[in-house]
Amino acid sequence: MATLGFIGSGSISTKIARLAVAAGIDVVLSNSRGPESLAETVADLGERARAATPREAAQAGDWVVVSIPLSAYRELPAAELAGKVVLDTINYYAMRDGRIEVLDSGRTTTGELVQEHLAGAKLVKAFSSISDFHIPALARPAGATDRTALPIAGDDPRAKEDAADLISRLGFDTVDVGPLTESWRFEPETDPYAVPYYAVPDVVTTFWAEVGEALRSGTVPQTPPPADPGVPLPAARLRTLLADTPRKLTADRVVA
Repeated sequence: MATLGFIGSGSISTKIARLAVAAGIDVVLSNSRGPESLAETVADLGERARAATPREAAQAGDWVVVSIPLSAYRELPAAELAGKVVLDTINYYAMRDGRIEVLDSGRTTTGELVQEHLAGAKLVKAFSSISDFHIPALARPAGATDRTALPIAGDDPRAKEDAADLISRLGFDTVDVGPLTESWRFEPETDPYAVPYYAVPDVVTTFWAEVGEALRSGTVPQTPPPADPGVPLPAARLRTLLADTPRKLTADRVVA
């Protein structure tokens, strides 16, 4: 039986886990607080789900999703993830993760940074450019005419094929952006990041502009806007966005 492991069990992971269970895939969830903290989540997901430690989740998974703050990436269990296809959802937010010069300068990408730590793993950047609430809203069965595409990037072609097969089972098409050096094309505030999946994109762009202004002025940002129902993003449109987007370094972002 196929198993999808999770290191980090926040909103993105739990929504992916729910799609996996619906697709007949067992899931093993983990976080930094211990398996007992996930009892309610596991019970809600049903009999295909169980909780474990991060090392156990890494060992159990045929694929493993890592969804943690970038500041904690060195805590990922490199030995247990060796040889695994790792789906990396991590984004860099300096206000949360602290300044990382090699990312601020554009000398590397978040995917390359995590891959360097997980030297024996086969990392594929995925699910990092879509809002968590759009994951269940936009998932569609294979062959649906309104299927949404997600960008992926990685240095191992076979791993990307395996990841694309999994993502298809979860309800999405994929567009291969190339190696991890190109994964900046769907990092925060690039053209393919988050906004194209919104049914009302002006709402989210205005919101993030207000958040950026609040942070710069030292005030507390307002509550995020209501969850958007989402709009399908076809692969052809995503390819255009990926090709045309300029690189957005941290210093140039609205929310750094």
